[in-house]
Amino acid sequence: MTPELKKLQLRRGEDRRLRVGHLWVFSNEVDVARTPLKDFAPGEAACVVDAGGRPLGTAYVNPASLICARMVSRKPDAPLGPDLLRRRLTDALALRERLIGVPFYRLCFGEGDFLPGLVVDRYGDVAAAQITTAGMEMHRDDIASVLQDMLSLSALLWRNDTASRELEGLPRVVETAFGAVPETVTVEESGARFTAPLASGQKTGWFYDQRCNRIEAARFAQGARVLDAFCYLGSFGVMAARAGAVAVTFLDASRPALDAALANAAANATCETDAVHGDALDTLATLRDEGRRFEVVCIDPPAFIKRRKDVKQGLAAYQRVNELAIDLVADGGVLVTCSCSQHLDRDALRRVLLHAAGRRRTQAQIVFQGHQGPDHPVHPAMPETDYLKCFIARVSRA
Repeated sequence: MTPELKKLQLRRGEDRRLRVGHLWVFSNEVDVARTPLKDFAPGEAACVVDAGGRPLGTAYVNPASLICARMVSRKPDAPLGPDLLRRRLTDALALRERLIGVPFYRLCFGEGDFLPGLVVDRYGDVAAAQITTAGMEMHRDDIASVLQDMLSLSALLWRNDTASRELEGLPRVVETAFGAVPETVTVEESGARFTAPLASGQKTGWFYDQRCNRIEAARFAQGARVLDAFCYLGSFGVMAARAGAVAVTFLDASRPALDAALANAAANATCETDAVHGDALDTLATLRDEGRRFEVVCIDPPAFIKRRKDVKQGLAAYQRVNELAIDLVADGGVLVTCSCSQHLDRDALRRVLLHAAGRRRTQAQIVFQGHQGPDHPVHPAMPETDYLKCFIARVSRA
């Protein structure tokens, strides 16, 4: 018989978000006089109740974190464990198999798949996973076991090196869960094949979230000169080359990333390619001063706004990079501008584009508005999960 869970009681009026499905409880929402947070161990399961004692569901708790509890079920007695993990991951797998088909996708997207604190990317029979919370960390072995059983994996890599783990009191480490993890994996996407590093790559190795936006951007590549800035492994440029670009220039601050981008381009298409190594802002300005112009310019920078307090500085960086990018777009060409900062909403990025076009005395027409792909489902109660924005705009200098 499962022992009764300890209760975590909320202050009056703090249950509204949870009742519509939000999964986070903040420490200032808890009635600590009745249920002191210090009484909970990091990762401990609890039944969350409203101010009147009515149950709202089950969560795991971390008293040291600003987000002190994360909901895992609307049932009052359904703590995280092997059975719940298997049900949620089975549902997630069914969705990806229906939408993607080939076994290359983000299998689990944290709150978007009702498993807060867990991200899993699949590369055929190899997977890379990341745990960001103490509650999920307690079930690391269960996660590995379920994934191995469900997917018949040959290897699983833990990419538990994100800075957010420190906020949960967890160490940052990259390690093998089981199997022989290869240095690189092959990614099949939209008819192309890419080589991506796992342990040494960015995050979990590959950015599946841009899948749909890469396809859309490639529609403008026929006969075009293309600049793929912040290119990482060259995904936008490679898709453009496959769609008939006459030349692709890759730009990144990482020399290994540029080498990988060139190799991926050579493996997928035959078009002229070159690589520019350097800080993107400085290098974009240099290309402008050299008089370079491209019919398609793609900018997919890292998150310039990681925390709310970074908004002002981050906005300035987005503004600067978009203005430099517009300088490089040939008359009648297109700019593909992206942001993965959850603290920069879609309207804010649209205003960045508007102001960049105005300051460069150009006109912009937005012809496509993109989001993260369907293997990164958005939780309708959590705008935090709707993080990726992409605009494709035609630029006119008339």
